[in-house]
Amino acid sequence: MMDVTEIREYLPHRYPFLLIDRVVELEEGKFIKGYKNISINEELFNGHFPQMPIFPGVMIVEALAQVSGILGFKTFGKKPEDGYLYLFGGVDKARFKRQVVPGDRLDLMSEAVSVRRNIWKFSCKASVDGELAASADLLCAVKQV
Repeated sequence: MMDVTEIREYLPHRYPFLLIDRVVELEEGKFIKGYKNISINEELFNGHFPQMPIFPGVMIVEALAQVSGILGFKTFGKKPEDGYLYLFGGVDKARFKRQVVPGDRLDLMSEAVSVRRNIWKFSCKASVDGELAASADLLCAVKQV
């Protein structure tokens, strides 16, 4: 388990862009499971959409990328403070199956599919109450800064 304090050690993101509340399971080099609680108090709901708040699909993909970054950092044995970042390299096969709304707990799962040089491929799924909300294959590049 990782709480938000430890998560912040592995992600450079901060409010309002840190999208992981907790990691509940992680096997280095294999997979990670975490979640984000969706709250009506999030700033983005002022504009998306005021009369029918829906958590944006692009933010779901970002949450999946963030949880994947934690898996990569933990597997690699590095942290952002060591001078490394995980950057988006691509998004493939993104599909959105269910709206995510305030009050939902967005469960995030990412599986490491392959690593070649500094490019990671992850197979990701986001769900609410066991129902698939979104899925995507993500490519991330490790960059030393």
